[in-house]
Amino acid sequence: MNPNIKAAFTTLFALTTGVSSFSALAANVPENTILAKNQTLVRGNDAEAATLDPMKAEGLTEMHIVRDLFEGLVIQDENGKVVPGVASRWENKDNQVYTFYLRKEAKWSDGTPVTAQDFVYALRRVADPASASPNAWYLKLASIKNAADIIEGKKPVDSLGVKAIDPQTLEFTLDKPVPYFIAMTGHTSMMPVPEAAVKKYGDKWARPEHMVSNGAYKLTKWVINERVELTRNANYWDNSHTVINKVTYIPFENQTSEMNRYLTGEVDITSNVPVAMASKLKKEHPQDFRVTPLLCTYYYAFNTQHKPFDDPRVRQALSYSIMRDVITNGITDVGNIPAYTFAHKDVAGFTATQPAYALMTQEERNQKAKELLKAAGFDEKHPLKGTLLYNTNESNKAIAVAIASMWKKTLGADITLENQEWKSYLSSRKSGNFDIMRASWCGDYNEASTFLNLFTTDNERNYAFYKNSEYDATLDKAQKATDVGERNHSYDHAEALLSQDMPIAPIYYYMQPRLVRATVGGFPMHNAEGKIYTKDLYIKAKTQNTK
Repeated sequence: MNPNIKAAFTTLFALTTGVSSFSALAANVPENTILAKNQTLVRGNDAEAATLDPMKAEGLTEMHIVRDLFEGLVIQDENGKVVPGVASRWENKDNQVYTFYLRKEAKWSDGTPVTAQDFVYALRRVADPASASPNAWYLKLASIKNAADIIEGKKPVDSLGVKAIDPQTLEFTLDKPVPYFIAMTGHTSMMPVPEAAVKKYGDKWARPEHMVSNGAYKLTKWVINERVELTRNANYWDNSHTVINKVTYIPFENQTSEMNRYLTGEVDITSNVPVAMASKLKKEHPQDFRVTPLLCTYYYAFNTQHKPFDDPRVRQALSYSIMRDVITNGITDVGNIPAYTFAHKDVAGFTATQPAYALMTQEERNQKAKELLKAAGFDEKHPLKGTLLYNTNESNKAIAVAIASMWKKTLGADITLENQEWKSYLSSRKSGNFDIMRASWCGDYNEASTFLNLFTTDNERNYAFYKNSEYDATLDKAQKATDVGERNHSYDHAEALLSQDMPIAPIYYYMQPRLVRATVGGFPMHNAEGKIYTKDLYIKAKTQNTK
């Protein structure tokens, strides 16, 4: 889903061998803290959630809520370190067979035990072609045995490489070694779901009247375009350490509205701040203004199936002429870092070699862009035309307006802006109904492959529809490499191919600004994946010093 972007992550490779176990972590309330009597929290969300079914959840909008409702085998602490969730410990054999031991005290919100079979059912459901899960690609990425063939309808669902050894023991078998697999199990697509409820209610199971969940909270009310209300799950295995009794998510596509409702006391944590107000808010509300790292890259995807964007010279020209420092310092102005490669600059264990265009001055980039566009057949008499799609959001709009202006001034390009609300945007990007599209990608785990695998030919999230057999082979080689140096060499080559073919234009690496009320305790400042678990927060009494 960095303060100058330095994430406090423990390297994933420490999790790849031997037997691991940890103590439980939850809300850590400092001694002498006076808690408020009313432990309720209101969180702003980026938009109306499209779904609360973990199998279908695609964006951060949904994942923020799903992480409160459901819990996978592992979760993260405030620093982004992988810690036990439903699994109390695990074993690993040759990075290819992983065994997880579930907590006997783990229960669903209806009081029934969470078992290994619940995970087997959930994962088979994601892989099943009949489910049409938008997250099926993730199981292929994780290399779970037979996942690719099952998704393509070549093998039966029950051949998936995951099985329940007994009610508390879950075993994964992978097609090939994946040293960072443990961290991958924290993704929403690998969370358990209640088989009985899903079979009984079908697509309606994830509604308040039917949902059964295993996280710290349960769904009690969902008023479309107004709010989602969750209350404490008394059957959650670590409920005794949970403090917040109720959390409400309010969708905001207009960040000014979100800010205003925060300032009037209606919201406790915003999802963002209006870009034009960032400096003012930082000055006038220094105690509330928080900027945290976020392992995400903001980029524009070019539809390589649409002419003339199928021409790499056109894509390069558009990318080169984006004044990234103007975007990060003049528009977003919250510390975002200009990006010229795709994998986040602080992803664990990898630093990409900067491409040649990153080392040019902006004047040199602009000149090269003009030459490329002219060579592609465009000039003042024959200007480049196209559309730029972005989802409704003040920041996205400000960036789109600025970049379209840059393209017009530098290249004479006539780019029409088109904004859509979140659900329509998801549909358009999936169907390829755009020329250029605003997008962002947040790491599902802290390793370069979570970024670079996105543009392999068969990845369903490859919204540039980029196809390059050399790129695919390079990523396949990286995943098979057991040596970190060899793996990083392949990652670096993949970045070079992206810079050469330019199916996307990386724009910046994220920093996430928010307004957080001083009475909210436990807010994580160093989780680079932006994971905020409500169970780890608490409300301090207003009478005490909240500095």
